[in-house]
Amino acid sequence: MQNDTVKSSAVTVDAYIDGLPEDRRPVVKKLRALLKRRVPKGYREAMGYGLICYSIPLERFPDTYNGQPLCYAALASQKGHLSLYLMCAYGDAALRKKLEDGFRKAGKKLNMGKSCIRFRSLDELPLDVIGDIVSAVPPEKYLEIYARSRAHTAKARKARAAQRDS
Repeated sequence: MQNDTVKSSAVTVDAYIDGLPEDRRPVVKKLRALLKRRVPKGYREAMGYGLICYSIPLERFPDTYNGQPLCYAALASQKGHLSLYLMCAYGDAALRKKLEDGFRKAGKKLNMGKSCIRFRSLDELPLDVIGDIVSAVPPEKYLEIYARSRAHTAKARKARAAQRDS
């Protein structure tokens, strides 16, 4: 996440939204409603990392790299913008391309880091494309993507260690 991340101490999603500046509440509420409709069953909405997160619960998958629920998507109000984190687009090149193409076709500029789309208003987002992306990866597929990513990371670490030791 960027340096201007504003973490909330809110314990519930409703408390998080209630604590937002008045001009941001309707934007977050509308995007949250979209996410709740389109995120596949099996992900749970909760506060995590000071953000509204849609994650695979620890009861379902406890073997995460950081001991936290495996985040799939998240929504946050930052200091100078709003952020939508789409881990599924970060972990899947085809989904990332679909997201980029969807923004381009809609005539919108994609302001995105690794997984974070930064925006100031809903007008900057093609909501149909966002909905299609978040609905594309059921938890079972996301766990496969996560397992491949962790295996790739472990392999790369081993290679770096072997190179250092030689």
